[in-house]
Amino acid sequence: MNRLPALRRAAVREWGPLFTAVRQRLAARGVRALALTLTAVALTAVIQVTQNQAWGYRPVQNLGAVRAEDPLALALLRTPLSLFVPALDLPVWGALAQILLVFGVAEVCLGRWRTLAVAYGATLAGTLYARVGVALGTGTFPGLPASDAQVVDTGPSAAVVGLAVYVCHQRRAWFTGALVVLAMVVEVLVKDNLAGREHLTAIAAVLVVCGVREWLGRRRGSRNPGTAVRTCGPAEVGPGPGRRR
Repeated sequence: MNRLPALRRAAVREWGPLFTAVRQRLAARGVRALALTLTAVALTAVIQVTQNQAWGYRPVQNLGAVRAEDPLALALLRTPLSLFVPALDLPVWGALAQILLVFGVAEVCLGRWRTLAVAYGATLAGTLYARVGVALGTGTFPGLPASDAQVVDTGPSAAVVGLAVYVCHQRRAWFTGALVVLAMVVEVLVKDNLAGREHLTAIAAVLVVCGVREWLGRRRGSRNPGTAVRTCGPAEVGPGPGRRR
């Protein structure tokens, strides 16, 4: 019987700051706080419908499909749109739900531009890894078979995973972040393919960024002992630079 209060306290510690931040930002700005998220969901849905049409498959592939065999310059041009190109062999509703939830929470907590930067960085890390992995070959664990050079990158899933880990770190939701990482490790152990490897690469890239931010924060704190290092203060929850005071 005493387990329920303990579980409730653990849940409050884990998700309380995140829930408070989301509630305050949505109360202050309403649907405007989710402009990027709603745009991403709509764009992903439109691209999914388009690529399933006889006339639309090739244009989507030419504009947003990234493969390791592509010239690097072309892959970099396609990568921004590739964030919103869902896999053809998976239900699109799962991708839309992930984008709505994870992008929405990230946009509220991080702001529009940082959310976009983390999502793009995570996707780009996976894209570059695919090239390195194919070049290394199958002789080492990071290596990939040559056939993976023709496989389309993961689309929005690497961005979703990267954002989830970044937000969990920023809001100190350690258990949830660990579950995300564990789920991606299990994914690779169960089905070792390019998508799973790119998810792990996205997580590794985000963790490096988080580590650098922590290190810089500690350095600033040591130089200015009277200044606390904030990770989720009110300034990040408010409407933005132009808000009224």
